[in-house]
Amino acid sequence: MWCPEGLDEVEAELLGPVEDLKGKDVLEIGAGAAQCSRWLAAQGARPVALDLSHRQLQHALRIGGSFPLVCADATVLPFADGSFDLACSAYGALPFVADPGLVLREVRRVLRPQGRFVFSVTHPLRWALPDEPGPEGLSVSASYFDRTPYVEQDDEGRAVYVEHHRTLGDRVRDVVTSGFRLVDLVEPEWPDWNTSEWGGWSPLRGHLIPGTAIFVCERD
Repeated sequence: MWCPEGLDEVEAELLGPVEDLKGKDVLEIGAGAAQCSRWLAAQGARPVALDLSHRQLQHALRIGGSFPLVCADATVLPFADGSFDLACSAYGALPFVADPGLVLREVRRVLRPQGRFVFSVTHPLRWALPDEPGPEGLSVSASYFDRTPYVEQDDEGRAVYVEHHRTLGDRVRDVVTSGFRLVDLVEPEWPDWNTSEWGGWSPLRGHLIPGTAIFVCERD
């Protein structure tokens, strides 16, 4: 799944036809518990799951899977140039770094020619609205152009969670100036079958405004 809307890679084929994944070297960035890598391995791909959080990778290890788990910073990928055919990231890494261009340039470096990178992030429009699932989440409460990051702190004032806001134009420029070609920008619609409601996600909001932006990028 690429997003809370429930867009399935089996249907979307944003990485390419599912049958073509067999034998491909794929890097999952911000893998968390490596759910995507587990699915890729089941299709016959050779995934590597990378995350900055050692604890998340411990969950991945507990769940199991016959693929490498790498604890590393996405802005300094510990791989040789041209190591992968594909790369993917479902809500991982990119929203949490101040300069996403660092990640994008590193991903381009480790991809082989014509390699594809697909990543999903919260749709930038959502930043202007309260993170509420009901009607109160449909009124503009902040400037879409305010790029101040969202920060949560512990009792001692240390940042424990930071998420950065980029406008849609920022994201496109980040992709292009990093040397990628933007192949597609997917804004999944909320499907009728999805009745889930959690956090700021709900059918009410999902049927009216986009919640996710998925960038399909290729290197030369």
